[in-house]
Amino acid sequence: MSDETESEGLRERLTKQSEDTFGRLAEDLLANPLVSGAIARAFEAREKATSAQEATFAALNIPTAGDIERLTRRVRSVSQRLEGIEDGIDRLDERLSAIAAGAGIDQRLEAIEAQLSALTRELAGLREAMPGATNPVPSRQERMRVSG
Repeated sequence: MSDETESEGLRERLTKQSEDTFGRLAEDLLANPLVSGAIARAFEAREKATSAQEATFAALNIPTAGDIERLTRRVRSVSQRLEGIEDGIDRLDERLSAIAAGAGIDQRLEAIEAQLSALTRELAGLREAMPGATNPVPSRQERMRVSG
């Protein structure tokens, strides 16, 4: 057990010392004007190279990685919208199917038509059964006023 404790303690001390050493080394390097100038020039060169690359791609009509990323986001957005529309159409189709199947609209319409036909036959029968129903009313009788 003491060997494990000693090795963990030693490991921790070595880790701490190496972190401190690397930290001081990085500070010293950044404090050196030659190194910091070289780093600044490297970043400037990188920016110029990126600008030149984008200009070249634009001149050759080749999309950049940024163009492809924007296009990818746009396609995803359109795809999500399309999925939403498809879901809405599916829900609408389900509702229409439920209305058509569950309510039995065709059957109800046929029943209403049958009742109308029966009423029409019954009215025709009543008209024929009334005395003088086939004779039209004289036009003088239609205009006659009744005083009361």
